[in-house]
Amino acid sequence: MASLTFLGAARTVTGSKYLLQADGRHILVDCGQFQGLKELRHRNWAAFPMHPAALDAVLLTHAHIDHSGLLPRLVANGFHGRIFCTSGTAALCSLVLPDAGRLQEEDARFANRQRFSRHTPALPLFTEADALATLKRLEIVSYDTPIEFVPGWTAEFTNAGHLLGSAYIRVSRTTGGRRLLFGGDLGRYSRPVLPDPMPAPDADVLLLESTYGDRVHPDADDATALEQLIEETAARGGRVIVPAFAVGRAEEVLYWIKRLEDSGRLTPLPVYLDSPMAVEALAFYARHEIELDSDVRSGTGEISAFSPKRFRAISSARDSRDAVASHGPAIVIAASGMATGGRVLHHLSACLPDARNTVLFVGFQAPGTRGRLLVDGGKAVKIHGELVPVAATIARLDSMSAHADSSEIVRWLGTFHRPPERTYLVHGEPVAQNALKNTIERTFGWSVHVPAYGERVEVSL
Repeated sequence: MASLTFLGAARTVTGSKYLLQADGRHILVDCGQFQGLKELRHRNWAAFPMHPAALDAVLLTHAHIDHSGLLPRLVANGFHGRIFCTSGTAALCSLVLPDAGRLQEEDARFANRQRFSRHTPALPLFTEADALATLKRLEIVSYDTPIEFVPGWTAEFTNAGHLLGSAYIRVSRTTGGRRLLFGGDLGRYSRPVLPDPMPAPDADVLLLESTYGDRVHPDADDATALEQLIEETAARGGRVIVPAFAVGRAEEVLYWIKRLEDSGRLTPLPVYLDSPMAVEALAFYARHEIELDSDVRSGTGEISAFSPKRFRAISSARDSRDAVASHGPAIVIAASGMATGGRVLHHLSACLPDARNTVLFVGFQAPGTRGRLLVDGGKAVKIHGELVPVAATIARLDSMSAHADSSEIVRWLGTFHRPPERTYLVHGEPVAQNALKNTIERTFGWSVHVPAYGERVEVSL
């Protein structure tokens, strides 16, 4: 008998973290940061339920911060094992984790200068040095190739179609027997940039994401919706500000702008990519283009599908300030995707009070974030200590989400040759999870459970 403890992404969409204990082994799947509400973010500072040095290994589904972002803290607190992931995930982690460490250190220094922290001194969650030490522990594995990651236990990574390098991971004893499938985040079907999720490998126990378990993404033409929004904003003399996750969403927005220009449907405007991380991510995508959809592969080492005619990649802080101060119609893509920090805040401060402008959200907005407040109709948001009125148009394109909706989840579940004996819904808010639970039970008749944070269950492996 084995046990599984849900240490994150339990009745919330962030903090993915699952502890598998069996045969004296302690295996952690994902080690992500909690984001959004303050009570969730406080969990990032809590002690791990067991000493990190006692962990045998970590399996990582993909590089998004809500799945990987506490790995440096784990390493800093004594974890000395290996972290198994795909090459795409390793490449993106080498970008996002050191950047996150730098931001943590900058935030701590700022808090100490301004003396607004309740802690003296304010400390970073982890440092850039912690992140660099973490990268040395990454062990690259290939898709669809079982590996014995610790003595007696095998893992197999299958492409999930959610992000470059993303995977769901099937774990079992090396001698065979029952299998547990950690679903990670599930991608979508018939979308640009990334391939469709691979069919599900059979498993006896399944952990399944449920971010959009209560809805179906609009069956809309992304190009048409984006074209209309950009043209209407430009006609008003305004700007389109796109808070976008630097890894994943920024690339798809650029792809659609390029498509619209190439087809003659959109008059080329200045397009600023104001995110050093996103600029670097484009280079990673080019180096891993074999993992991308055929419609964006070039075979040349450069992906032209992400390069609109008047495209400008901004790296320096000075150039970013110049972009904020510039005038006239333009499209600005900047991190972070939920408007919780980063350069997009400067663009929002400048553009939100002006009714000519549009702010476009293209991904999930967690409760407690500025992005969520804006899409829920907030009339003002606090940015850098100042209350900024909202006069700009606030729009969203949920169809650009990289998370499968309820119908796509059902489609993927239909690829199982036999049903799992038990399915646990993770990575979702309670309303979405309960809706998906009802859908799965009604459609397939499967046994489905929604675990609570910290809940421990026995699993037969």
